[in-house]
Amino acid sequence: MSQHKSLQGTSGIVVKRNVLKRFERVDLLKKRGQWKAGDRVQGLRKTKPDV
Repeated sequence: MSQHKSLQGTSGIVVKRNVLKRFERVDLLKKRGQWKAGDRVQGLRKTKPDV
């Protein structure tokens, strides 16, 4: 029995995510120089993911 195309894993097309997890946002802000050690991790500024 085969599996429907919509239920298959992520081995196919990779979808661009427009929402980052908190640790990804912190890493991105560190790379851009907009976040330093000691800053709060809550209430982070909005960031767009790198392409």
